[in-house]
Amino acid sequence: MTLARLADLHGVATSYAPSEGVTVPVSEATVVAVLRALGVDASGPEALAAALEAAERTARERLLPPTVVRWQDDEGEAGEATEAGARRGLRPPRGLPPGTRLTVTTEAGRTVTGADWRALPTGVHRLVAEAPDGRRTASTLIVAPARVPAPVEQAGGRAGGRAFGLLVQLYSLLSARSWGMGDLGDLRELADWAGRTHGAGFVQVNPLHAAVPGAPSDPSPYRPSSRRFPDPVHLRIEDIPEYAYVDPARRDELDRILADAAELRERVLGKGALIDRDAVWEVKRRALELVHTVELGPGRRADYRDFLAGRGRALEDHATYQALAERHGHHWRRWPEELRDPEGAAAAVRADADLAARVDFHCRLAWLTDRQLADAADTARRAGMPVGIVHDLAVGVHPDGSDAWAQQRVFAAGMSVGAPPDAFNSRGQDWGLPPWRPDALAAAGYAPYRGLLRELLRHAGALRIDHVMGLFRLWWVPEGGEPTEGTYVRYDSEAMLAVLVLEAHRAGASVVGEDLGTVEPGVREALARRGVLGTSVLWFERDWAGGGRPLAPGEWRADCVATATTHDLPSTAARLSGSHVTLRHRLGLLSGSADGDGGLARERARDAAETSEWLGLLQRLGFLPEGPGDEAAEVRAFHRFLAATPARLVGVWLPDAVGDRRPQNLPGTWDQYPNWRLPVAGPDGQPMSLEELAASPRAHDLLRGVSEAVSDADADAVAEARGGGVRARTAPPGARSV
Repeated sequence: MTLARLADLHGVATSYAPSEGVTVPVSEATVVAVLRALGVDASGPEALAAALEAAERTARERLLPPTVVRWQDDEGEAGEATEAGARRGLRPPRGLPPGTRLTVTTEAGRTVTGADWRALPTGVHRLVAEAPDGRRTASTLIVAPARVPAPVEQAGGRAGGRAFGLLVQLYSLLSARSWGMGDLGDLRELADWAGRTHGAGFVQVNPLHAAVPGAPSDPSPYRPSSRRFPDPVHLRIEDIPEYAYVDPARRDELDRILADAAELRERVLGKGALIDRDAVWEVKRRALELVHTVELGPGRRADYRDFLAGRGRALEDHATYQALAERHGHHWRRWPEELRDPEGAAAAVRADADLAARVDFHCRLAWLTDRQLADAADTARRAGMPVGIVHDLAVGVHPDGSDAWAQQRVFAAGMSVGAPPDAFNSRGQDWGLPPWRPDALAAAGYAPYRGLLRELLRHAGALRIDHVMGLFRLWWVPEGGEPTEGTYVRYDSEAMLAVLVLEAHRAGASVVGEDLGTVEPGVREALARRGVLGTSVLWFERDWAGGGRPLAPGEWRADCVATATTHDLPSTAARLSGSHVTLRHRLGLLSGSADGDGGLARERARDAAETSEWLGLLQRLGFLPEGPGDEAAEVRAFHRFLAATPARLVGVWLPDAVGDRRPQNLPGTWDQYPNWRLPVAGPDGQPMSLEELAASPRAHDLLRGVSEAVSDADADAVAEARGGGVRARTAPPGARSV
C-alpha cells in the first residue's frame, strides 16, 4: 500500500478500467518506472519510504499548490477559505490556517490583499500565502473566464448560430502554383473561394507545426519537432515581398529553382507521384537562401524586430536547434555535450558567426511563415467566414525535436505517450511522443503550455486539440516496454483548462476537442462546461446503450463539430463502396477467421449491413429522395443529415466533395501505405488541383447543399426562439434535392 499511496500523491494510476466493471492492475515495475520519470525514487523499500515521507511532508507544509485556479463564475469566494474556493482550487481542501494572509501581484503589477482579490482581473498572477506560524508559499494564480468564446458568436454572429466548413490536410491540396505540396497561398485561396462562393464559415487544417529536420523526415504532422512554431515548408515563396528583389545576377539560379518546383508539382498532379515533402523543402530552402540575401526595408525590419521581441527566448532556442541540426543532425542527444543544453548552445552561437547567421535565417523563416498565416486568417475574415481558420494542436512532439531539446526539464525522460488496449486494438498504442511532466508544468505556472497556446491562437479563429482527453490524463509507456505495460498519469485538468480558456478568450477564438475513443467519465461534461466543443463522427453516433441504432439528428449533442469522417477514417465514398475493407484486407489489417480469406467476407458483410442501415435512415427521414445507388447523392444526403443535427459546426472532409476513396492516414500502417503523402483525388484516384476542385460540379453541389441546409436549420432556430415556431416543411432541414 505504500507504493500505491506514493503513486496516488503523484497522480500515477496503479490500475485502470478499460470498460465498465473491468479493472486491470498496473505492474509494480511500471509504477516504479513512471515515478522515476517524475523524479521520485521508489526502487526499494528504503527509497520508497523516504520518497513517501518527503511527499507527505511537502503536502503538509505547503500552504497552497504550485498553481492555483480561480474561475470567474465561482461564487462565494473570498480571501478566507470557503468550500467553493476549495472545489475550484483557491486552496487545498485541507484549508488554510486561521489568520493566513493572501497577497496577489497581478500581471499589471498591482498588489491586492485580503477580500479585495475577489475582483481580480483575468490573467496569470503571483499569489503568496503567509501563515501565522511563519510558513510562506508562493504560487501562480490563474484567473480565467468561465468559458471560451462560442463559435460564430465570437465573430459577432448570433448567439447559438451555426456554420459549416471544410476539413483539409493542407499538404494534400495542390494548386497550379504549388511547389509539390499545398501551401499557405493555397490555404488563402481555399478560404477565399469557400467563404465567398459557398458561405463556408471555417477551414480546418492539419497541424502546421515545424517538422523534425533532415531526410528522410517523418511525414506525419502529428509528430512534430515543435508545436509552438510553424514549418516554413508551408510558405508560398512568391508571396514573400523580398522575392521580387532578388539580385538579377542570380536570376538564372532562381529560374532553375522554379523549374524544379514545377517538376515537383507535375509529378504529383500529372504523373501520380506521392507528395515528397523532403524534395519540396530542399527546393524551397534554396529559394529562401536567395530571398534571405535581400535586405529588409525599414518597415519590414521593424516588423521583424517586433516579432523577435515578442517570441523571445523560445524562438531563439528553436532557431538554435534548427541551426545545430543542420551541422550535427537532429538527434540532439548525440551532439557534443556542451550543445545538448540550450544554455551551452547559446554560448556556442555567440562564439560562432556562421552559426549565429543560421540562427537568424531560421528566425526569419518563422517570421515569414507567421506573416503568411496572418494573411490567410485575414483573407478568411474578409471572405465572410465567422470562424475563419481552425488550427490543429498535435498531442505531443518528437523526442528528437526542438521542443524536447529546449524544454527538457518539463518532459518525462524515458516515457512515451500512447493508449491502453481496447476493443479496437488489443495491443495498445505507443505514439512515440514524450509526455509533459505534470509536476514540472505546475511548478512553472504552466508557462510552456501558455506559450504554446498563445502562439497557435495568434491567427486562429478556433483551435482543435487532438486527443483532448490528454488535458486530464495520458497513458505513459516506459521506454522499451509494450503499450500494454503502461499506466495513466493524471494532470491538473482544472489548471490545464483554465490556461486554455484564458488564452482562447484573449485571442477571441473557439476551441474544439477531439474526444473520440475511450473517454473517462466526466471529461465531456467538464469540457462542455467550459465551452469546449466535442467532435461527433456520424458512423460512431449510435445509441450504444439501447441496441446500437443510429441516432436521429435531434438526438445529437449541440456542442460539437459534426462530421462524416476524419483524416484517420475512410472517406464517405470509400464507406459507400466498401473499398476501405478491401484496402485493409490487402494490407493484412483484418483479423483472421475460419473462412480462409482473412476475415474479408465477414467484414464486407458487416460493413454492408452498417452502410445499409444508415442509408435506410436517410431515406426514411427524407434526406435521400433519389433512393440509394447514386454515390454522389448519398454523400450529399449524409451531409444534409449532419446539417439537421443541432451541432454548432458542421465539417465537410474536402476529399468527400470530389469522391476521393483513399484515406490520408491508415492507422496501424507505416511503410505499407503512403500515409500523409496523398493529394486530393477524384473517384478514379486521379489527383485534382485546387482549381479543378473549385470547378467540380460534384463539389459545388455538395457544398451548396450543405450551406443551404445549415442556413435553413439556423433560420428555423431563430424563428423558434422568437416564438414563431418552425416553419412547415415536408422534410428535415436541407433534405430537398440539390
